Amino acid sequence: MNKVEGVIFDWAGTTVDFGCFAPVNIFLKIFKKMGVEVTMEEARAPMGMLKRDHIKAMLQMLRIREIWKEKYGRDFNEKDIDDLYSDFKPLLIASLAEYTDPIPGVINTVRIIRNSGMKIGSTTGYTDEMMEIVVACAKKKGYEPDCFVTPETTNSIGRPYPYMIFKNIEKLGLTTSWKVVKVGDTISDIKEGINAGVWSVGVVVGSSQMGLSYEQFINLHDNDRNEVIKNTEDSFFKAGADFTIKTMMELPGLIEKINKLMNEGKRPNAR
Repeated sequence: MNKVEGVIFDWAGTTVDFGCFAPVNIFLKIFKKMGVEVTMEEARAPMGMLKRDHIKAMLQMLRIREIWKEKYGRDFNEKDIDDLYSDFKPLLIASLAEYTDPIPGVINTVRIIRNSGMKIGSTTGYTDEMMEIVVACAKKKGYEPDCFVTPETTNSIGRPYPYMIFKNIEKLGLTTSWKVVKVGDTISDIKEGINAGVWSVGVVVGSSQMGLSYEQFINLHDNDRNEVIKNTEDSFFKAGADFTIKTMMELPGLIEKINKLMNEGKRPNAR
């Protein structure tokens, strides 16, 4: 009987840091320092990518690119990306420990999955140095996957490329990609899962794609909350997600459904 062998989670916005605010706030700050005001939506759009790639993706956005040209009289270059990243990295590292609280439902869900015999892996857009802080702090608060992989392990090639997932599969000793589930909170996560040939799942509540803090989310009126959830789900499906879950607590039930689909001969990304 075919069964899911492993689940690979993203970190910020998926398992810790509700709303994925640690990096977003720093992106706003470093661009403002350069005299370029960016919006929260622009800062979030490339979320999930390696952070230097994220900065480059922001600079390539038409509005930001035009503002940059107007201010500096030229297009951005590789040195500009490096300079922005040099500002970004220490600011993020200094603040990371504050953004490592597990998202509600994560610790219990991971316990259920692990007790069912599955391995727990993880991928991220953070560097090894950043993850030393995140992993240690999350462990103290009750969340610890079996392994984590950063883009530094894959020659600085991060999402949406599939290589971090492949490294997880190797580290965890999983037999094949179609018996693996990837759960993330950004479009980059969804594409990473698709490109790796695993079941690609978007988690809605607490996600960067939703972009709300815990307080903002719980204070929404029911109709507004339902609309935000639906819009986030739609964006994941548009990117090609196999499934979405509102919260991590729905994941064990979804895995049971995936097990049944696999035994009917279904495979990921078959739509």
